[in-house]
Amino acid sequence: MSDGNLNNSSQGLANLKAGFRVTWVGVAVNIILIVFKLWAGLASRSQALIADGIHSISDLFGDFVVLLGLRWGRKREDEDHQFGHARIETISSMIVGLLLILVGMGLVYNALNVVYSQESSIPSLFAVYAAIISIVLKEALYWYTLAVGKRLRSPALIGNAWHHRTDALSSIAVLVGVGSTYINPDWYLADAYAAMLVTIFILKVGIRLVWEAFKELSDTAPDKGILAQMLSKAREVDGVLQVHDLRARHSGPQIFAELHIVVEPDLTVREGHDIARNVKYSLLDNFADITRVIIHVDPELKVDDAPRR
Repeated sequence: MSDGNLNNSSQGLANLKAGFRVTWVGVAVNIILIVFKLWAGLASRSQALIADGIHSISDLFGDFVVLLGLRWGRKREDEDHQFGHARIETISSMIVGLLLILVGMGLVYNALNVVYSQESSIPSLFAVYAAIISIVLKEALYWYTLAVGKRLRSPALIGNAWHHRTDALSSIAVLVGVGSTYINPDWYLADAYAAMLVTIFILKVGIRLVWEAFKELSDTAPDKGILAQMLSKAREVDGVLQVHDLRARHSGPQIFAELHIVVEPDLTVREGHDIARNVKYSLLDNFADITRVIIHVDPELKVDDAPRR
């Protein structure tokens, strides 16, 4: 194995460990918060805090989905998966998104029931302290997970970070709702209305995660700006006369690309191969997400080469 392969393998292992580490931290924090919120909700007679604890259970489930995605999605190619396993991570991201949508629908359903029934409940001040602790822990976990997810270009980790953020927002709704009852007891429905506002954000994030995963699974091309930059870089290589039929698709955090280059027709096979190799490494060096490039070499057609009728 070359030094380059060794470095890539070591970097990949380090990235995988970082992804596991941040997710296991999330598992530990979520278990603590689930127990704490449910206990505090029962002790303070806060239905909102009990619901928030149930929301944290969905976070815990999301953590385990991400762990499975990282475990299998970052595996190297094998005989049965010749393009790698990256789309397993994409499927994990979609599951997290669907989970967010289900959680959001459940929260808005509960909030509408409270508004419809006009339930009046004033929990103890302990619920406020519990909500503040939850907000601080989940917001810190959001920024930690988001930073690692961006560094690893992991859609599953980034999606899970937003899952942590939605839990923090749910706790903010608890804080606003419970706090409002102490300002004015007539505002006992503030908790339900705040929960509905937070739900809009939760649903938006969930739908975005599912849509992005769906686009990748349906082989949607990368952004047109990225494709234009790829064409520009390929044309800059010495010996390339034209570039055409560029195709690209995402596979997890990776981009697979295929394109045709046109070269002088009198070049040797070796010379044409060298130009193609230079185009390949130009793309790999200038675009961190591109990991696989297939290049077809076409000779330039002269007037005399046109087919006769």
